Amino acid sequence: MENFMNKVIITVVGKDTVGIIARVCTYLANNKINILDISQTIVSGYFNMMMITDMENATVKFTKVVEDLDTLGDEIGVKIKAQKEEIFESMHRL
Repeated sequence: MENFMNKVIITVVGKDTVGIIARVCTYLANNKINILDISQTIVSGYFNMMMITDMENATVKFTKVVEDLDTLGDEIGVKIKAQKEEIFESMHRL
């Protein structure tokens, strides 16, 4: 079975504006959080992005990432949520 311990699902939702991806990716890169997969769409002016990230080499703890991304979301006018993959998986299990 794959090790989920370091994987974090990050979702970003809000009105589309220039620089959303750049700001989120810059934060992740600055904290050595690797993006494993990314998907983004814009529907009727609303931006939606989902990322699977790996925090194995991160320079900050998960709780700090959650706080920082929440603050970043407020700054750029979107809602950013980070969840550990095992929690995300258990919440969405049928």
